[in-house]
Amino acid sequence: MPFDIVLAPEAVEDFRRLAANARATVRNALEIHLRHEPGKTSRSRIKRLRGLLRPQYRLRIGEIRVFYDVSGTTVEILAIVAKSEAQSWLAQFADPE
Repeated sequence: MPFDIVLAPEAVEDFRRLAANARATVRNALEIHLRHEPGKTSRSRIKRLRGLLRPQYRLRIGEIRVFYDVSGTTVEILAIVAKSEAQSWLAQFADPE
């Protein structure tokens, strides 16, 4: 069963700021990795974030990190940030347990 992928308004802004080739890469990765098994963790791509209520997961796409939550059949993309900005984004917006 395919999941619905919904981008938060902040994630839409992040997506628009990316270069065209990066947008295409991110769009493809979201379809491949999050459409059918968004909770399937792997050593290199999807990581379940511990100690946080939100975001629940991080998807790695090269130098880009996508933070998202899964609820029911919906995947909510919270942010699309560069690797260098990921820690500061988490420090500012993550909800600890």
